[in-house]
Amino acid sequence: MNYLPLSGLRVLVTRPRDQASVLAQGIERAGGVAILFPLLDIAPVADTQLLGEQISRLKQFDLAIFISPNAVQYGMAAIAAAHAVLPPQVATIGLSSARALHRAGVGSVISPTERSDSEGLLALPELAQMAGRRVIIFRGDGGRELLADTLRARGATVEYASCYQRSKARQGIEGLLRERPDIITVTSSEALAHLREMLADSTTMLSTPLFVPHSRIAELATSQGWTEVVLTAAGDDGLLASLIAWRNTRGAR
Repeated sequence: MNYLPLSGLRVLVTRPRDQASVLAQGIERAGGVAILFPLLDIAPVADTQLLGEQISRLKQFDLAIFISPNAVQYGMAAIAAAHAVLPPQVATIGLSSARALHRAGVGSVISPTERSDSEGLLALPELAQMAGRRVIIFRGDGGRELLADTLRARGATVEYASCYQRSKARQGIEGLLRERPDIITVTSSEALAHLREMLADSTTMLSTPLFVPHSRIAELATSQGWTEVVLTAAGDDGLLASLIAWRNTRGAR
C-alpha cells in the first residue's frame, strides 16, 4: 500500500474557485481532504472602455507587467480579443503567473526566482534602467503601489490597466465551522482580512494552523491573533510541500 503523506488531513483551500483546483488536486493525491472555501470572487471589470483604450495603445509600451494569474487570465483574454500585440518585454512577479503566461503563448517572461513579489521583480537587472521607458501594469482593482512608484522613480512612465475586480465571496461562517478543517491555507492579505472578519465572534479557530506563502500575510496573521502561522514557499507547490513537511513533523493521526 502506497504511503500518502496527508492521509485524512482536512485542508481548507481559500483561493478563488477558478484557481483552487491545482492545489486541491495535489492535496487529494497526497491523501488529504481538500475543502473548497473561496474567500474572494474574481470577475472581469464591469466597465471595459478604459481597458480597451489602453490595449489599443499596447504597441506603444516597452514593458507589460502582469501582477497575478488573474491578471494573466483576464488581461490576456482582453488582449487576444482585441488582436493586440504585447510589448517587446513581458514580466510578472510570481512563478504561477509566469507559467500562466507561458501557457498563453508568451515565450520569454521576466520573473524573479528568489522571491515572488514586487520587491523581487524590482531587484532584477532588467528593471534597473527605466529612464524613458513606458510600462503598463495589468492588475485588479487596487493593490500595492510599490511597483509603479519605484519604476516612476527610476524614470519610467507607468499606467495601470485594471482587468479584473475582486469582491468578498458570500460564505457563511456556519459552513466554515461545520467543516472543522485541520489546516487553513490563505494566499492573499485581502482574503485573510475577510476571513478574520468572518471569525470575529469565533476566535477558537485562530488556533488552527494557518499556511501562507508570503511574509506580509504572515505578519498580518500574527497581528490578527493566529497562534500558529506557517510561512511556505510560493505557489501551489510551495504550499503542498509545506503541508507535507508539517504533517511529517506531527506524525499521522
